[in-house]
Amino acid sequence: MFHPSSMNPTISFFLSRTSSFLASLLLFTGLFYTHVNAQQQTSESVWIGEDSIEGTHQPQITPTRILSAESASVTEHTVTINGKKVPYRATAGTQPVWDDQGVVQAALFYTFYERTDIESTEQRPLVISFNGGPGSASVWMHLAYTGPSVLNIDDEGYPIQPYGFQDNPYSILDVADIVFVNPVNTGYSRILHPEADRKQFFGVNQDIDYLAEWINTFVSRVDRWASPKYLIGESYGTTRVSGLANVLQNRHWMYINGVILVSPTGLGIDRSGPVNQANRLPYYTAAAWYHEQLPEELQSMDLLEALEASEQFTQNELIPILAKGAWMSEEEKEHAIAQYAWYSGLSEEVIRQHNLDVPTSFFWKDLLRHEGHTVGRLDSRYKGLDRSDAGARPDFNSELTSWLHSFTPAINMYFKQHLNYETDVKYNMFGPVNPWDRSGDRTGEQLRGAMAQNPFMHVLVQSGYYDGATTYYDAKYTMWHLDPSGKMKERLEFKGYRSGHMMYLRREDLKNANDDIRSFIQKSLAPAGTPAKY
Repeated sequence: MFHPSSMNPTISFFLSRTSSFLASLLLFTGLFYTHVNAQQQTSESVWIGEDSIEGTHQPQITPTRILSAESASVTEHTVTINGKKVPYRATAGTQPVWDDQGVVQAALFYTFYERTDIESTEQRPLVISFNGGPGSASVWMHLAYTGPSVLNIDDEGYPIQPYGFQDNPYSILDVADIVFVNPVNTGYSRILHPEADRKQFFGVNQDIDYLAEWINTFVSRVDRWASPKYLIGESYGTTRVSGLANVLQNRHWMYINGVILVSPTGLGIDRSGPVNQANRLPYYTAAAWYHEQLPEELQSMDLLEALEASEQFTQNELIPILAKGAWMSEEEKEHAIAQYAWYSGLSEEVIRQHNLDVPTSFFWKDLLRHEGHTVGRLDSRYKGLDRSDAGARPDFNSELTSWLHSFTPAINMYFKQHLNYETDVKYNMFGPVNPWDRSGDRTGEQLRGAMAQNPFMHVLVQSGYYDGATTYYDAKYTMWHLDPSGKMKERLEFKGYRSGHMMYLRREDLKNANDDIRSFIQKSLAPAGTPAKY
């Protein structure tokens, strides 16, 4: 058998150096390979060496498996929105993240939709969209909410087969251009530099800092500095855009007209203790109402009437009682337990066992335990089946599994078939971003500060009543405490929907929520000639 050691040393050295050189060259080419249109990308495999005597091959390098720092696939489309045809251009591609010396550290994948029958973009709003996680791709709002295409779903928002997508007749593309951005390690976005420090990307403030730089570059590249600008984030994306509003204004001098918080997180606003315990109850009321688990008097009310009653009890009685802790009277405790059971659909016994502090995980397990079902975390309309009816939490999130098995094929099909973006890089629905540095989260205060500095900035909060992860009542609480002074009340707005975390999945709410964004944009656009002052 032939062995490399039997070769002439000079030849061996030459082949070794040649292979190393070619390997380095191909890696460099893969990292910085640029294409104008994805259809022009090479899909050919490249061999970096071959043993001609034995006929064996060296490892194969495929350039399409390495993300390009710069790429773009540009396609033209038309969609009918609210009965009117809207022509648009879609750009799916990557844009680098650089360090302070201009060295590429990572590439972010984005999709940019521009209406093409607009003469000037100076007054054309630009919406910059993020999903959450952290670690989630910008797929959910992209392919189910504001974008020109939506997942195949039924009217209540449950995914249907065959997998795929359809036109979105309610997209906001008629009134605004949209860019969907995937942070590092989500979607097709990746770290490129082999020695890049992961810590620069994966944390509350680190995430905000590098994304602000990226947005600055993007806005310059597409020449949209004059456009009114909006940030929209869902779930952890609300933490992201709240901080971005402040950093963009104070470090990049890019002023934002509006921020849309979809199913917001706590934004660093303290609600520990009795507030945290009590604030769950209105959501429990909503989920129990949907599954018809409330007492008849309450069940016969409309959802919003039942929620109003639950909110009043939470605000006026439950929080003050819980604040007393062990010093609450026995009469107060039994009254609170009875009312908690009335508004939650749970038994007085389990509420007493939990000392009026019933975790959401237990609620998802217990509400329909007698029927042999659990309810979903992100959308409690969904039911699940566990191995055992016993226990304190569900085995799995029934809603998320449904979404993942339907969104994943749809988004992969969408980029390849509709936007002609070709790559062998895996699309990360949820990417590796841990450990995530959650220290120093003051994003709620950052958003307040940005609003105070900018009299044109408005904030819209959107929540689904059946969301058990970021509950609608916590979203209201966040809004109430963004501005303790109350001086900016008129620029804060809340909208609730009869859906879950992704409230836009339900057809009626898809229409209503997009219409609410349209109205919000219109209200936040200052008339021409208006000075920026109080």
